[in-house]
Amino acid sequence: MATILRDWSYQYQWVYDSFARLAALSVGGERRFRQLALEGVPIASETTVLDLCCGSGQTTQFLVTRSHHVTGLDASPLSLKRAEKNVPQATYVEAFAETMPFPDNHFEVVHTSVALHEMEALQLQQILKEVHRVLRPGGYFALVDFHQPTNPLFIPGLTLFLLLFETETAWALINTDLAAQIEATGFQLVKQTLHAGGSLQVIQVQKPS
Repeated sequence: MATILRDWSYQYQWVYDSFARLAALSVGGERRFRQLALEGVPIASETTVLDLCCGSGQTTQFLVTRSHHVTGLDASPLSLKRAEKNVPQATYVEAFAETMPFPDNHFEVVHTSVALHEMEALQLQQILKEVHRVLRPGGYFALVDFHQPTNPLFIPGLTLFLLLFETETAWALINTDLAAQIEATGFQLVKQTLHAGGSLQVIQVQKPS
């Protein structure tokens, strides 16, 4: 189930951003949340980075401070228009994550932030295969997304957020062992950590060399 707020959040970015900023307080604020998945990931000025499902460039703005070769991909023309305005230092590509227009072994780092929960099961599996394809051997795939809370105090907050903004796919994701699914695609798990009472998970994996 999703409400009119979900539609508004696509039309008016500030609606979603306002709620997201409040939720991000649980991990130390939006700035830390946007870089949570990147902690410990080696990114230098020449590292080729893909910000997958980049939205309006909320994390892209931090990636461009570390690398001169950042590409943002999103299927939404409106989001990309906002991203180009917000973070002009990156290159942007309009495409679906499950059919990326990049050659094999193209990127050294692929990042995505709270996007995989939007995907149907088969779509998610295809996206993971695509990430594996475009990532160079030894490269990192880093993500942050929802997780079933381990602290009961965080269950009401996550439940409300999902009811207001998300659909059935988000509920399916928090009942899935996402790290195991990613490993089954051919990645090696580097780190999985839980935050905000377990309601958020960070997963970092590598493509075997």
